[in-house]
Amino acid sequence: MTPSPNTRLPWRFWIVALVAFINAVSFTIVIPILYPYAKQFGLSDFQASLLTTAYAASQFVATPILGRLSDQVGRKPLLVLSLLGTVLANGVASLTPVPWLLFVARILDGVTGGNNAIAQAVVSDITDPEQRTKAFGIFGAMFRLGFVAGPPLAYVAQQVPPLPGLSSLGMGFLMAAAIALLATVLCLFFLPETHHRRGQFRLTGADFKIGTILRSVTHPHYGRIFVLTFMSGFTFTIFTFAFQPFFLTVLGQDARSLALMFAAFGIIGFVAQVFGLDPLRRRFSLVHILAFMLAARGLLFLLIPTFPTMVAFTLITIVFSAVNSFPFPLIESILSLRTSAQEQGQQLGTNAAFLSLSNALGPATAGLLVSFGYRFPFWVTGVLTLGVAAFSLTLESPQEPGSKNSPAS
Repeated sequence: MTPSPNTRLPWRFWIVALVAFINAVSFTIVIPILYPYAKQFGLSDFQASLLTTAYAASQFVATPILGRLSDQVGRKPLLVLSLLGTVLANGVASLTPVPWLLFVARILDGVTGGNNAIAQAVVSDITDPEQRTKAFGIFGAMFRLGFVAGPPLAYVAQQVPPLPGLSSLGMGFLMAAAIALLATVLCLFFLPETHHRRGQFRLTGADFKIGTILRSVTHPHYGRIFVLTFMSGFTFTIFTFAFQPFFLTVLGQDARSLALMFAAFGIIGFVAQVFGLDPLRRRFSLVHILAFMLAARGLLFLLIPTFPTMVAFTLITIVFSAVNSFPFPLIESILSLRTSAQEQGQQLGTNAAFLSLSNALGPATAGLLVSFGYRFPFWVTGVLTLGVAAFSLTLESPQEPGSKNSPAS
């Protein structure tokens, strides 16, 4: 098929990309304040960790349901509803006087946290196959850029004199709610509906069964992609937990240096994703790019504990931050290209659910591995990631829409 001459992304894409950025900022403001906020309520370390588990587990169950509903009633209503859920959840968290309401807020935020999957379905709706890989790359980069902006804003929120009844950490949740409200308004007034509604509003008990989600790994077209999403996310979240005690204890750095390192990683990843993905996909198949990046990620995991110095760590992780920007948008692009228009929301939602499951299980696994030493999780996740890279090659298919971008001879 002759490529479409129109590679310019539609204006609606930039609106939904901006929504993704604002949503990511709202989410990442909470990350650096959640643990100390939990300690203010007298929660133990284990209880504080359950706040993250509650969010990820709730998101795992709810995201495919939101995606399926967006296929039935349209993207915009579900996107607005899920964003409003984030506004309400963070508002409750900022004001709660008791810890159990903090758990309720995190569960509510997780249940309505499928807005990113719905936004991805919007991207699929408004782009053609020639544009889609580029669109998903930019979309993911905007989301990543939001991760850079969130933690500094959390610091700023704590410097603002708190409103009556709020602590300085509670102000961070309030700022997150305000930013999510901005995304809601932007979506409500400027983003048109992109999906023709099919059927009536319908939700059955089967949609709430976790078994239904887990059985999707047996789907002949999408199952291996879902497994790959889970394993890629699982191995990466082992790293994200193990990275912090290794940086602070083994390398002897402080929290300020950690924040600066996170910001630098985010900027490098953003630049790599925006400017690197599209040229690569023009020369190589999506599956081959994905396998290479996963293999590189695994090797870099193994190098980190091998050379435990700050100079080596900085050099390794600069390369890692660029490499790590590719796998998830590539997986999403492959899934989108293999999914019919009528199933985009459901399958992207299911894929996001497996990512949420990995986000719930990865840190807990890393916590167990750290008990064997701060370097041990890197060895484990490095070997596992190399296995994931090998598994990704099973996605190769003669029918792959991107197969025309095969490696040059």
